[in-house]
Amino acid sequence: MTSWQITRIGAGLIVLVTLSLGAPASPFFVSAWWLWATAFVGANLLQSGFTQWCPMEIVMRKLGVRGGA
Repeated sequence: MTSWQITRIGAGLIVLVTLSLGAPASPFFVSAWWLWATAFVGANLLQSGFTQWCPMEIVMRKLGVRGGA
């Protein structure tokens, strides 16, 4: 897998987990504060779409994961 694939899988996983922990209708509800993590990931995805710069991809590449096209 490439760094961009891992980044998107990680972002999707974080969004789903934090939504399940932050949505009051969820059986896994802990606190609505978890929704801030969801918003943070969404904001980072939005800015990376415009700037082509993503902190998680930088970390992935430093860990030795090959970059993607």
